Amino acid sequence: MTQWTSEAMAARLVRYADLVPCRTAFIDTRTPGSTEKENFTIIGPGVSESADQFVHISQPHGFNIGGARQPGGCVNSQHSHDTAEVFVVHSGHWRLLFGPNCEDGSLEVGPGDVASVPTRMFRGFEKTDEGTGFLWVVLGQDEPGKVTWAPAVLEAAADFGLKLAKGGRLIDTSTGEYRLEDIELEEGIALDAAAQLKTPPLEKLLQCVVAKGSAVPNPASALSGEGVAEAGVIVPTATSDGFPAGPISGWWPHGFNLRQLTLQSGAYVPMHTRAEEEVIFIQSGTLEVSWPEGSLIMGAGDTFTTPIGMPRAFRNTASVPCEAVVVRGGEDPARPVFVEG
Repeated sequence: MTQWTSEAMAARLVRYADLVPCRTAFIDTRTPGSTEKENFTIIGPGVSESADQFVHISQPHGFNIGGARQPGGCVNSQHSHDTAEVFVVHSGHWRLLFGPNCEDGSLEVGPGDVASVPTRMFRGFEKTDEGTGFLWVVLGQDEPGKVTWAPAVLEAAADFGLKLAKGGRLIDTSTGEYRLEDIELEEGIALDAAAQLKTPPLEKLLQCVVAKGSAVPNPASALSGEGVAEAGVIVPTATSDGFPAGPISGWWPHGFNLRQLTLQSGAYVPMHTRAEEEVIFIQSGTLEVSWPEGSLIMGAGDTFTTPIGMPRAFRNTASVPCEAVVVRGGEDPARPVFVEG
């Protein structure tokens, strides 16, 4: 039987205060309006174009966890992904912008909201209120691939000496360290290919957003109990652990489920195991995670990945509710197995 020491488990915990940002993660890093954004790669390789990007946990999970922190008015430029991109708004108010030139409308999201943007369409996001805000981001697959930038983004970046090599590696031509004739550059997406990345109607995109407090607790959840509620947010298909599809199911693959787990003060989920990866993010409050050899306390903004098959229990030891976001690998998670004893 595997013994999980406190040191081993601490290596699976990334506290918000310990997040290591990258200010040069993408090609728009010098574009006016985008210079102050910070990018984080929490689990998996992510999609950063910079060798300076710090990876907190490299172990494959079948999905990636990242983050973006931006001050008011800061913009993340228009881009497209080939795998799922899900935004969990931890703090601040944000505007999601659609279309290669932001011409296809927008959606407003705030703390506690979850938005899953369909694959193969241009999107960007802007922090709209004062102060700094943080988005916790889930990307599909172990290798989510490179970002496809809108043509105008690459043109603007070139004005500041930044280009992309084939494969998505960021090249800074202003340093004089590169002979461009020796590097095969990314030419950017062709106009006919860009035209295929169409934005769905806004009424359809609204199906991809779950506002804070609107997810309905599922009484059939095996975790449900006194003071404990689990609600489905992204459930691509009806699951073996008793969740119907939706409210976000998507017409594109996700490869994971995203749930909201709420524990009232003193509430407890008994020791149990799971057959798939489980990553926990604390939206608000405090959560004690315990296992046979020890325990740890998570606070708001912290991320923890629980080993497959390891018995774990949850308790809210604080006087206020704990609201957590839980990502489980696969589109059909199994029911947890409760440990007798």
